[in-house]
Amino acid sequence: MKVALVHDWLTGTRGGEKVLRELARLFPEAPLFTLFHFPGSVPAEVEAREVRTTWLQRVVSPRRDYRSLLPLYFVACEGWDLSGFELVLSTSHCVAKAAKRGPRAFHLCYCHTPVRYLHDQFDDYLRGRGPLARAAARLVRAPLRARDVATVPRVDAFLANSENVRERIARLYGRTARVVPAPVDDRFYSPAPRERRGLLVVSALAPYKRVDDAIAASARLGLPLTVAGFGPEERRLRALAGPNVTFAGSPSDEVLRELYRSAELVLMPGEEDFGIVPLEAQACATPVVALGKGGALETVVDGATGVLYPSPGPEPLARAIDLARSTPFDGARLVANAARFSEAAFRARFLDAARAALLEAGRSDLAEGLPRAEP
Repeated sequence: MKVALVHDWLTGTRGGEKVLRELARLFPEAPLFTLFHFPGSVPAEVEAREVRTTWLQRVVSPRRDYRSLLPLYFVACEGWDLSGFELVLSTSHCVAKAAKRGPRAFHLCYCHTPVRYLHDQFDDYLRGRGPLARAAARLVRAPLRARDVATVPRVDAFLANSENVRERIARLYGRTARVVPAPVDDRFYSPAPRERRGLLVVSALAPYKRVDDAIAASARLGLPLTVAGFGPEERRLRALAGPNVTFAGSPSDEVLRELYRSAELVLMPGEEDFGIVPLEAQACATPVVALGKGGALETVVDGATGVLYPSPGPEPLARAIDLARSTPFDGARLVANAARFSEAAFRARFLDAARAALLEAGRSDLAEGLPRAEP
């Protein structure tokens, strides 16, 4: 069976790229189609793949905000030639789901989210932007949102990374989806004796992540904060930060693990579709303080593996940090909660869901070609 993998873009390693790594392991011969690729930015299993980019590869640069080219993404993705493949597996938070399969092929989309910045998190993405940027974004939103919805029929079956995203797929796209939670590498992310001090945010530096809430809350409490991540908000966030804040850039996996192990608390102040960071933190026995919306409701057990707070903003976050610092958490409980989302569990769930979707569509020929999950 000829399988193609499709991913929006390859510019860094976040939760989506960790899902892609698992699919690359399951389908080692499948080429990878993407809009553009910054070499060296993603896991080795993905870097080693045959990567086929679009003409955008000649336009984008790590030194520029490639997100401003969003209208071009919907044009460039039409250039993916998938005509020779029987099974197309897309992992999508933007345009990967728009991949056009051949007439006898099947397109299974693992959806991280319907496009946040065109649908119900549009205003969050514009936080901190000037009036001209806001006006321009509102001008292109409607036609791009219509284009996004128009490509939904290209997907034969959806998988969602959380119940939260399953509901959004149903509401925004009118489609059902099976839930396959994203994986955490709980063999690598593990506890180790360390002195724990200060707060940690691990996040893309984008407006909807609300990293500024963490900066303001840590300043109010007089606690040190480390921010690990990169993105278009970095300059603004550095201007807001006081001497208590350290920017760690984009750390290696080993350095990130040490940051988790030595933090008193990991903060997630923005609403996530699923959110792999809380699980990596819990795998290292570090409690999480998270906004109690979206994916955090599925990964953080309030009062047992962290604290969920009800509304965004520095003040509610600061109160939740105070509560978490006075709560006696059981490290073994945190590790056990993360283990429910292990890589092995992901592979088994993904293959079960893919097989069920194919059989439901009458494609037993493709279902029989899927690999078997290893224990």
